[in-house]
Amino acid sequence: MVDHSVTELRPRSWRRGNAAGDRRHRSWPALHYCEPGSRPAWAWSGPPQQISNRLRIEYPNDLGMRVSHETIYLSIFQSARKALAPNLHRRLRTGRTMRLPAIARQSQGRGRIRDMVPITDRPVEVESRTSAGDWEGDLVMGQRPSAVATLVERTTRADTAGRFTCWGIKCGPVRQALTRDLAQVDPGLRRTLTWDRGREMAEHAQFTVDTGCQVYFCAPRTPWQRGSNADTNRLLRQYLPKTAGLRAFSQQDLDAIADRLNHRPRAVLGWRTPAQAYRVALDEMVNQPDSAEVRSG
Repeated sequence: MVDHSVTELRPRSWRRGNAAGDRRHRSWPALHYCEPGSRPAWAWSGPPQQISNRLRIEYPNDLGMRVSHETIYLSIFQSARKALAPNLHRRLRTGRTMRLPAIARQSQGRGRIRDMVPITDRPVEVESRTSAGDWEGDLVMGQRPSAVATLVERTTRADTAGRFTCWGIKCGPVRQALTRDLAQVDPGLRRTLTWDRGREMAEHAQFTVDTGCQVYFCAPRTPWQRGSNADTNRLLRQYLPKTAGLRAFSQQDLDAIADRLNHRPRAVLGWRTPAQAYRVALDEMVNQPDSAEVRSG
């Protein structure tokens, strides 16, 4: 049995990385169950999490046989500690040679967007595309740091392309470009906007106040949640290649490119153009009795 007071001090001294902590670490009985040839076989053939939890069952009353899976991982990957035999990483399932502890991988909050509304809170009717007024957006990158903000209406596939007022990709110019583009859209056709988690939308709350369009953010690494915008951006690449300096394009140039795409027949629309589909959606909205009452009120 190991002195409990020493055991309680081990994690702190180990994180500090001092010599005393390293010496105690090398003498930790539980770690030696990770060595090849230890008994039972599960101790060195299984993942660290399995070893950590199994030791609690095998030795319920021996605190010296308690070790977290993060401690095992660091003892494997930090060869300077010499707590375990070298090259034990090869016995891991992934075989990777580097790993950071979980506490080091946690985000510290820098770069996060405040008050994000996730896409799971978006109204269910948006997914069905039964009515127009729901948009998807993203940035089309050129020669960095130049970019263009694009918007695509989910039902009609009508799109816009907005130029920033200054060099670089900052939340202020992005919000201004998007607000300027949506200001040309009838208020009844700007209900929601779906965006990824890029920091350029940090001013989404002010954007919603200015336009009345609620912003919903996709889950991380899920571009298909704004698939209409991704498809249209691929078409834009014919005119806005990645190697181009997009600052050279005026707003008139971008409007002309968007107009070309809006008059391009699409299979998903039954070979109608987005401009035709958008006109139909606009006429339907204007002719709705409740819409007329809201507009007159």
